[in-house]
Amino acid sequence: MSVDCPFCAIIHGRAPASVVAESEQAIAFLDIRQPVPGHILVVPRAHVETIYTLEPAMAAEVMQLAVRMAQALRVCFDPPGLNLWQSNGAAGGQEVPHFHLHVQPRQHDDGLLRIYPREAPPSSDRAMLDALAAQLKHYLPGNNR
Repeated sequence: MSVDCPFCAIIHGRAPASVVAESEQAIAFLDIRQPVPGHILVVPRAHVETIYTLEPAMAAEVMQLAVRMAQALRVCFDPPGLNLWQSNGAAGGQEVPHFHLHVQPRQHDDGLLRIYPREAPPSSDRAMLDALAAQLKHYLPGNNR
């Protein structure tokens, strides 16, 4: 638990939240910012700042709860789309230093989360992509380096 963490305050009952669901290791609540109705945050109960230190069992439980939230949003709002996203570090857009998944129903032309520019990104050379994949495989946890 982090004393300054707003999500830890919610988890430990020191701050209000509109809780949707809970499990042993995770909790889902509505984001205080609702650009479209149904924007849910799913967070581990333990204070874990980024995905880099998230334990596999906890990651699985957080993701299972996120899937349940997506299913509920689908039935409740019947959105034509849905985003599941997670950010790490300031450069990645992380605003609260506690790992969390955003589960957000999407509407056509709602103006949210424009990730790529409107122009098509340049195509990447297959050889370059294969070399990058080989480089990344070398650093996978559990690989003998």
